[in-house]
Amino acid sequence: MPTNKIVHAAQRAAFSAAIDATIHAVRGKGTEKMAENAVKLIDLGEPLLKDRYPASAFEAARKLVQDPNGKWMQFAYRAINEIDPNVLKMNVLNLVFEGMLSGYNQVCELREKYDCNMPWILLFDPTSACNLHCKGCWAAEYGNRLNLSYEDMDRIVTEGEELGIHWYMMTGGEPMCRKDDILKLAEKHQTSVFHLFTNGTLIDDAFCEEVKKVGNMAFFLSVEGIEDATDDRRGEGVFKRVMHAMDLMKKHGLLFGTSICYTSANYKAVTDDAFMDMLIDHGVRFNWYFHYMPIGAGASVDLMLNHEQREYMYRRVREIRGLTGGKPIFCIDFQNDGEYVDGCIAGGRQYAHINPNGDVEPCVFIHYSGANIHEKSLLECLQQPLFKEYHKGQPFNKNHLRPCPMLENPEFLAGMVERSGAHSTDMEKPESTSDVYRRCKPYADQWTPTANKLWNESHPEKQN
Repeated sequence: MPTNKIVHAAQRAAFSAAIDATIHAVRGKGTEKMAENAVKLIDLGEPLLKDRYPASAFEAARKLVQDPNGKWMQFAYRAINEIDPNVLKMNVLNLVFEGMLSGYNQVCELREKYDCNMPWILLFDPTSACNLHCKGCWAAEYGNRLNLSYEDMDRIVTEGEELGIHWYMMTGGEPMCRKDDILKLAEKHQTSVFHLFTNGTLIDDAFCEEVKKVGNMAFFLSVEGIEDATDDRRGEGVFKRVMHAMDLMKKHGLLFGTSICYTSANYKAVTDDAFMDMLIDHGVRFNWYFHYMPIGAGASVDLMLNHEQREYMYRRVREIRGLTGGKPIFCIDFQNDGEYVDGCIAGGRQYAHINPNGDVEPCVFIHYSGANIHEKSLLECLQQPLFKEYHKGQPFNKNHLRPCPMLENPEFLAGMVERSGAHSTDMEKPESTSDVYRRCKPYADQWTPTANKLWNESHPEKQN
């Protein structure tokens, strides 16, 4: 075995032992040992990332975990006691050690080697099939004819792991339509995690038991708000079915959160206290908020937020997840959190998307590509001209509250697609970048002054 593989195996074993010790020390025994074991995990991680982050970052992390009564340590304590030990261990070991530490180092080295973007997260669609037909979902129009075979998915993950990618997300369609193949994939690739965006309606006791066995899976359940809002978009009775799925997953100790598309119609409903409390009661650990994107010929621009509504989301999400106050649920706002990741993360900079036709796209919301996984290796697809255009153009704005080359800077998308020769991958009706520009430009113009105000408040040293 090569030396680097021996070192990696030893490091993984040390992390695995530390995670086991933490779970054993904390589960059912109080918080006394939690801080001590959390510090040990930080100590193990620092040597792997010492060249990428300053020592002050690790010291801040140690300070955070040394307060056993702090909001997020109490959050961790509940998770350790409520999540199945194998599910908890496999997600932490593979997401943190393999994905964020060891794998991320490899990804960074390959970025320099190939002078291109290299993601550490890969999102792919096992199928275009879905058991629901939700309003405003582009996948709903694709039908059930497109699938990545198990062999396709296995090759994607195998090639991805060779590049240091160990975090795989799945959407669709409804990925649970392929649950047997996904369980098989997770069982084979035990050094990676598989996180599914799902409507939740196909989850049952038998599936939960299988997930506990493989361990390395987690879930994002789609909700639009309370019962009326969810059923209006997804169909009558869907809300109750999703809540039932959450209760099953909570009973079995699975790790899950929500995937919430916020619009001008629901943005307050999906962030109010009662909604948060309901999700927490059902076992939800995290919310991923996604700004409505006007994708496809039938997209409604009326659902796009105005600048006051988006500013509300900016401030409210930060309030919810604050170190104190808020709610004990971790929230990520995919659009407004651009300031923490230096803008757009698509085009392989941190993540990329593969649709059920095999087209490798820069983003799940941007349906253009110049490479297909059926014709090229994953590495070759990540080196396609469109992704190189992303690499040259990122960040698309110095104000990272305006990160996207489509939503906030639509002129960039048109130029990149034209220069790269990429084509529309919209499987319902090919869409020109001029149509996308027409829908997004008014939004970008009205958001810019507010985005600049917020950016200057938070980053006075980087004022535009």
